[in-house]
Amino acid sequence: MSTTSSNASLTMSIKWGKETLNLTAPSPLTAASLLQFVSQATSIPMDRVKLLSKTKGLWKGVLHVETTDLSRIDWTALKQPVQLLLMGSAVQDAPPSTPVVFLEDLPAEQVAQLKEPSGLVNLGNTCYLNSVTQCLRTVQPLRDGLSEFNVNRSRRSNGSSSNQSFTFLTNALQQTLKQLDQQTDAYEPHHLVQATRTSFPQFAQRGPHGQVQQQDAEEFYSNLLTALAAETHGAQHISSAFKTNSTFDADQLLGANNLVDALFGLRMEETLTCDEVSDVSLEPPVISYDLARKLVCNIQGGGISATTNSAMTSANIDNTNVTHIAQGIQLSLNGSIEKHSTALGRNAVWTRTQRISRLSPYLAVQFGRFYWKLTPDSADHSGVKCKIMKPVTFHATLDIYEFCATSVQAVLKQARDAALAAEEDVIAKKLKGQLEQQQQGDDETTNGDDVAAAADVDMNTSQQDMAVDDDELQAALAMSMEPEQPPVGPGLPINFQGIYELFAVVTHKGRDADGGHYMAWVKAEQQQQRGNDVTKIADTDVDNEDWFVFDDDQVSPCKTEDVLKLKGGGDWHMSYINFYRAKK
Repeated sequence: MSTTSSNASLTMSIKWGKETLNLTAPSPLTAASLLQFVSQATSIPMDRVKLLSKTKGLWKGVLHVETTDLSRIDWTALKQPVQLLLMGSAVQDAPPSTPVVFLEDLPAEQVAQLKEPSGLVNLGNTCYLNSVTQCLRTVQPLRDGLSEFNVNRSRRSNGSSSNQSFTFLTNALQQTLKQLDQQTDAYEPHHLVQATRTSFPQFAQRGPHGQVQQQDAEEFYSNLLTALAAETHGAQHISSAFKTNSTFDADQLLGANNLVDALFGLRMEETLTCDEVSDVSLEPPVISYDLARKLVCNIQGGGISATTNSAMTSANIDNTNVTHIAQGIQLSLNGSIEKHSTALGRNAVWTRTQRISRLSPYLAVQFGRFYWKLTPDSADHSGVKCKIMKPVTFHATLDIYEFCATSVQAVLKQARDAALAAEEDVIAKKLKGQLEQQQQGDDETTNGDDVAAAADVDMNTSQQDMAVDDDELQAALAMSMEPEQPPVGPGLPINFQGIYELFAVVTHKGRDADGGHYMAWVKAEQQQQRGNDVTKIADTDVDNEDWFVFDDDQVSPCKTEDVLKLKGGGDWHMSYINFYRAKK
């Protein structure tokens, strides 16, 4: 073979289906270059090109890069064009099913839906306001209910100046939330800040040098809900929040007559029993009911009611070691007071016990991190506001069963027992299927046909999985066919078991109770799609979901594991208000 033969060009007549292609391949020729040339000429992906020779003296079978050496062929001795047969389907770029739209061409409100949520500009120690607003931003029923709010109609119905200031505050919140959805840049909440200071002048306090003072995020949250409750009376707000055309009756609302109490309101049942009179006929328990829009986690000590202000006094603090949020809530619902006893004719010690008699679809829990420390030796004897830094853990869910009244527990127990029975039934059927599968596999293997046994086992496994799926479906259908539970609160999921999931946290950083910095941590509304591969937090069954942290106008992604570390114990951010929603 001459050395120039491998460098000669090749004229080819390629039969490809009903087509005949006449091509000339450039030199030098190798199996790889020939396949690449044919691929480029036909739009067949190179790994799918199957090239066979009809001319003798070339190669046998399909041309392979690894096994075919074209340098051994004397091209000058062959009659050209050589006859080749091509197999393979061309891949053509299909036009997109939907038109391609560039991000720059979308309206601002649509761009805001695709990018990270926008932040709020700090207008001078307004991080307390920014953090609470970002947490409430994801409470969609609140926003749906506020859609029925009309500032002009509310101004005509409210006569007093205080009510008018609440009207402007409600409208400012409504507009702020709307602006956050319509822009990607951080929003400056001037109207919301001004309306807050007009409605509640304490938020306009200034320091000795004229600077605006830092305020308490929980105090802003509580005052904001007070204003919203006053402005959202009426069935239209509640029906819009729960997306129903029907009107809720009194039995369903259980005393909630406005949007805020329908979403956040807890009806608290308080029982007072006299410790010094054992005969209840002489001194019967005193039962009363009150409204609370949050629960309190007492970090040190009990004796504080759920409606107590954020700062505890040092007299109410004992040495109880609280390490978990449930312990702190339990302490806040129990305590002792001194009260007049009719049977004794004097003051006596009474045990106070609070329980939840009406649940809400959303739940706020405040950590009692701030308290007043008495300073009798100081000049003004007014005391000083201090911060408790100790760590208090919390999880991605909160079970409130133990905090509920007996009547509510009875309803929750029905759903919990039904769910447990359904789960145990599915597990039992699955275990039974595994035992039958193992026994059948052992018998068939003993007969000597290992391959057939393995195939049968695989088939049985598939059938078992299908059976388990059917069992789970039947269990779910059985639960749905059970009689409806008595209402324990408006807007709760069907067969609610008393489990709430964490979706937002307000944190405070710093040792100064009157200073420091607030931030919001909010679960992402749309989680990234990862198929069936759901990431778990190490050594747990908790999904490590996507969250955002809002540091005023700076927004950054984070994870559930980052949020669960906000338990305190150092100078880093620690949870101050946890927001939960009823888990379906």
